[in-house]
Amino acid sequence: MKTLRESLADADARRVAIGHFNISELAALNGIFAAGQNITALRHDSTPILIGVSEGERDFIGVRRAAALIRSMREEYDYPIFLNADHTHSLERVKAAAGAGFDEILFDGSGLPIEENIAQTKEAVRIAHAIDPEIVVEGEIGYIGTSSEVMEKRPDNIALSTPEEAVRFVQATGIDVLAPAVGNMHGLLKTMVTGAEHKRLDIERIKAIRAACGKYMTLHGGSGTADEDFVAAAKSGMTIIHVSSELRLAWRRGVEAGLKNNPEEIAPYKILPAAVFEIQKIVTDRIKLFNGIEEE
Repeated sequence: MKTLRESLADADARRVAIGHFNISELAALNGIFAAGQNITALRHDSTPILIGVSEGERDFIGVRRAAALIRSMREEYDYPIFLNADHTHSLERVKAAAGAGFDEILFDGSGLPIEENIAQTKEAVRIAHAIDPEIVVEGEIGYIGTSSEVMEKRPDNIALSTPEEAVRFVQATGIDVLAPAVGNMHGLLKTMVTGAEHKRLDIERIKAIRAACGKYMTLHGGSGTADEDFVAAAKSGMTIIHVSSELRLAWRRGVEAGLKNNPEEIAPYKILPAAVFEIQKIVTDRIKLFNGIEEE
């Protein structure tokens, strides 16, 4: 079974992207894992997936519990499922995630002045690699908002990244993966939920940043993006694509359906399968899209 670094190298060589999906509890994880296993069975080859837990999600699940859970699934099923400490904002939390055995850590200093972002990200790399050199460390530049919610309008202060900024940041910090702002945005607009609007990516900017910095890149805030832009982004150098808000929306709709269909039920394991199913549908579609897998 490939490591995360080997999986990234393979995805990059094939110009496809590893799907990254956030969880807060077991229903989401079960839906994501079922999607990955089904596609693996279809292809007769393991399709790697990344599970993300933000600081809030880690506070809810537990840092060491999250790491132990993903590690146990990887070992039990011999499946390339990996864990990312998504949007980590402090060096203390970097150390905690690295010590717990996370496979990847995103240190997000994108809200800081660039000099401070560089300094803290460089220290995050040092801390993580001192604990385990195999940990993939990601840094973020530009600004794409912070809310994984359904919103009325776009944040006012979205700031796209430039190739020059990317080169400086990568060289100064020593990161393994770069997360730039290229038209992506955290959260969903109400018009995106209905399908009336989609996020559109600056594909030429993705190509320029990748050519300039030569690093693997991650697309954050992928929910609501046009399918063709996902495909073009992967072909242009995005090695990881994040989806979170879509899954939260699917989880809620699934729970609501489970309660509606079983109004007297009180056992969670009889209500939550509808949420698992809704999440599995979205993740299956996204993994196929990111990996260029044709519909059967």
